[in-house]
Amino acid sequence: MNGTVLGGSNNVFDVECDDGNIRRCTIKGKKLKTDRNYYNPLAPGDVVELELTDSNADKAQITALVPRRNEYVRWNVKGRQPQLLAANVDYIICITTPDEPPFRPRFIDRILAQAEYAGIEPIIVANKCDVEAADDPDFDFRLTDWERIGYKVFRVSAKSGEGMEGLAQFIEDKLCVLTGQSGVGKSSIINVLDSNCVLRTGSLSEKYGRGTHTTTKGTLMHLHINESLVEGREGVTASIIDTPGVRRFVLDDIAADDLQLYFREMRPLVGKCTFGMSCTHTHESGCKMLEGVYAGAISEERFESWQRIGEELRTGSWED
Repeated sequence: MNGTVLGGSNNVFDVECDDGNIRRCTIKGKKLKTDRNYYNPLAPGDVVELELTDSNADKAQITALVPRRNEYVRWNVKGRQPQLLAANVDYIICITTPDEPPFRPRFIDRILAQAEYAGIEPIIVANKCDVEAADDPDFDFRLTDWERIGYKVFRVSAKSGEGMEGLAQFIEDKLCVLTGQSGVGKSSIINVLDSNCVLRTGSLSEKYGRGTHTTTKGTLMHLHINESLVEGREGVTASIIDTPGVRRFVLDDIAADDLQLYFREMRPLVGKCTFGMSCTHTHESGCKMLEGVYAGAISEERFESWQRIGEELRTGSWED
């Protein structure tokens, strides 16, 4: 029998099995054969093969991993290993806010780059768009610039319900992973999408304007979308992997020199400079990247973001 991992820790996982039952499962032999060593062997969304001693039992052993369609990973600095956040997803939904917690566009650019590397379409959801800070020109420019280069952006408010219909209809029948800083409102958005969900939401730290970790581990959940968000249709579903909020997202398995391949608007220009792949994109005559900046095809903000993230990759020193 096969099953889908819903969540777990310490090598004990809740698995939704093909027969509709959820079983508490351990890994047979305590280790799975994989191509890479991860901080955690399995993530929500993984499909596994199971060995049951009794079809009615509420426990089973995981014997093998079904090859992943894709995987969403970040580098775990403390564990010094790549950490699986989700697998086999249709979209990575990156949630941000104009304020509380503060808007951090480079945080989003890192997630966009990791998504491009993984071959997973990223979606940007700007929550709390009903607050005064949402009128800030820089915030609006960044959202508009991401839209310009081809990313889907939703402007919503979990508090007022603004924009939630479009998001609900977009994720229908999909498996999405939610990611973002602590306090951006991931749990609040889930609570609005499915009125039967009552996930705990956290308040922001007054001292630092940062959220508290209300989600402590990644969990896959099936949502029954609120009928009011999908034009009154009944039985509309979506699946969401809610991940713990992070203050620092570190890229995994991307070299500094390759980062330009994962900036969507820069990729078509890679290798076309006069000095080819040797171009540093800082001062050279005939640099197509600099020409792209001057022409407005690459915004100055995204170009600076690429430079600073590349420096982080070279030095191993990451900003929060």
